[in-house]
Amino acid sequence: DYDSLLFGAPRLVRNLTITGRRKLPRKNVYVEVNPEIVELEEVLRELGITREQLVEIGILVGTDYNPDGVKGIGPKTAHKLLKDYGRLEAVETVLKARGESLPENWRQIKEIFLNPNVTDDFTIEWKPPDVEGVVSFLCGERDFSEDRVRNALEKFKAGMEELKAKRTLDAWFG
Repeated sequence: DYDSLLFGAPRLVRNLTITGRRKLPRKNVYVEVNPEIVELEEVLRELGITREQLVEIGILVGTDYNPDGVKGIGPKTAHKLLKDYGRLEAVETVLKARGESLPENWRQIKEIFLNPNVTDDFTIEWKPPDVEGVVSFLCGERDFSEDRVRNALEKFKAGMEELKAKRTLDAWFG
């Protein structure tokens, strides 16, 4: 999900579990899919923009927080506007002159990406998955295949059991 770059993730791994061919939505066309790593600093350098401008491009084209973006503005146009005008405030003036507008809450969206509310007050506890809860969420709410979800959960549980049986260095220091 490209939004992770907007949050400042140094790299994004795409297509890690998908390799081979994939059918494009609503087309009878297949494309090759290979794992790839997207490096944030490299993207910013190649585009000649800052992370703040990348967030502003995201606001123009759409993010998880404003899925529609600005009508008629795609990635190339958004990049050109930010390169030409520097900041979204200036682009907003240009858009208003054209009768278009940014999302009403664009400043709030920008703040979410640039200064996310995060915590380091947590612990990770490995325990068996709530199979029925996962099935209910993925299959009941998200239309995943129940057979595939249950099969994946069984493999996951088997892997957890296998790891539990192995001794790690932690056992010596516990």
